Amino acid sequence: MARPMTDFPDDLDRRGVLIGAGAALLAGGAGSAPVITVLGDSITAGYGLKMQEALPSQLQAALARAGVPARVRGAGVNGDTTAGGLARLERAVPGDTDVCVVALGGNDLLTGVSPSRTKANLDAIVRKLKGRGITPVLAGMRAPPLLGESYQRAFDAVWPSLAKAHGVALYPFLLDGVALNPRYNLSDRIHPNAQGIRIIAERLAPVVASTLKAGRRA
Repeated sequence: MARPMTDFPDDLDRRGVLIGAGAALLAGGAGSAPVITVLGDSITAGYGLKMQEALPSQLQAALARAGVPARVRGAGVNGDTTAGGLARLERAVPGDTDVCVVALGGNDLLTGVSPSRTKANLDAIVRKLKGRGITPVLAGMRAPPLLGESYQRAFDAVWPSLAKAHGVALYPFLLDGVALNPRYNLSDRIHPNAQGIRIIAERLAPVVASTLKAGRRA
């Protein structure tokens, strides 16, 4: 049975900080390059991966390949929920952030948080980011059918509903093309391996790039 995202040792939580710092260092002399912070859980923190294989580093590399210079900072904490992300938002997302990718919700699903509570937490995160002049990008999650049709419908609707209400960009499903595929996941069948993270980064990068360009035009 796969371990839930909440069962990780404390030393892995510190890797989120290290990965963020490493991603910033990879930018080298990026100078005035825009800053992207990825607020998330173990998928952002790079559970089971090397620093350069984790999402912040791979997203920065994917943007660079697309001709979009940026510094991508990781703000992932293993086992984090939308409530946890909201509680640490001010310190996790510094004021120099131009775009914040909000990649939370998977642990809400695993721990049985109601979709209405998940939505309320994400709504508060988006409002706080916008109030600080930081542009949010919502990276959605999806519930498996085994949880029931009504729960699945309510959970899956959280992200499109918030994106529409706040007029922010949406990447509909963070694990698109990766979820449940053993080729792209670690042995726990929950967390993407390096190849899976690369797929996520390549698919997420155009949404982030478009958001950056829209911000420059504003």
